[in-house]
Amino acid sequence: MTRADIVAAARRWRGTPYVHQASLIHVGCDCLGLVRGVWRDIIGDEPEAAPAYTPDWAEALSAETLLDAAHRHFRVVALSDFREGDVLLFRFREHLPAKHLGIAISTTHMIHAHAGACVAQVAIGPHWRKKLVAAFAFPNVVD
Repeated sequence: MTRADIVAAARRWRGTPYVHQASLIHVGCDCLGLVRGVWRDIIGDEPEAAPAYTPDWAEALSAETLLDAAHRHFRVVALSDFREGDVLLFRFREHLPAKHLGIAISTTHMIHAHAGACVAQVAIGPHWRKKLVAAFAFPNVVD
């Protein structure tokens, strides 16, 4: 699979409504559901089942659940070196676990899902850059 394949798969999800815990293209997804759906599109079966989670799971658990899962299934990329097709992980508050994902479609834009909106392409501007804590490449991606 190539980075172009990942970007094309992510772009197909644009317009999908936000639905907490869902991962069905054009039906509904959250940020994790978007990444899970792109994984299924480009790789196949998901490597592990996502546990049930509440909207405030990160605050309630105070554990780096999402970051730990990313380390299990993706290849770490230096923040300064992320490229199109990489998964980006964000922390909304310094003292809380990382809890938001997006897929870079370039070094300046990403596709992501967030509450109250459909999956969309957005700029990775100063707001997102200061919250970015990790970047990961899909396994076996061809550069």
